[in-house]
Amino acid sequence: MSETSEKLLESAKKIADQAKELAVQASDIAKEAASNLAAGDNVSAVDAMSTAAQSGVSPFVFQFAIFVLSIFIGYYVVWSVTPALHTPLMAVTNAISSVIVVGALLAVGISSASGAATTFGFVALVLASVNIFGGFLVTQRMLAMYKKRER
Repeated sequence: MSETSEKLLESAKKIADQAKELAVQASDIAKEAASNLAAGDNVSAVDAMSTAAQSGVSPFVFQFAIFVLSIFIGYYVVWSVTPALHTPLMAVTNAISSVIVVGALLAVGISSASGAATTFGFVALVLASVNIFGGFLVTQRMLAMYKKRER
């Protein structure tokens, strides 16, 4: 790997460690709030939740950090795949896209959903459908490469 990619990977590891620590803290606070709610102590549960909101990072920043880390991990995973593994991985990608199609159909079909949810659901439906169709085409071409040619 190049020096730049090593630095990026190292900084991503540091961010992941920090995110893990925050997630453990949030989990502990959530468990405390749940036990207080189960015991009927609503005031302590609210205090625990407000402590969680004040002590941690905002949910947007936490989720954005996970998104950025997934981009780096995905990049390194995809570019290090050998051609022999391409077809099984494409099958898994198609399976994941089919789950996205189900969720997008639910988002489009729910009448009480907002206009933005319906729009994003439709866009997700179109993109996932293109991904599935393209994945099957690429897989078919890859498998055709291994067939014996008739003379």
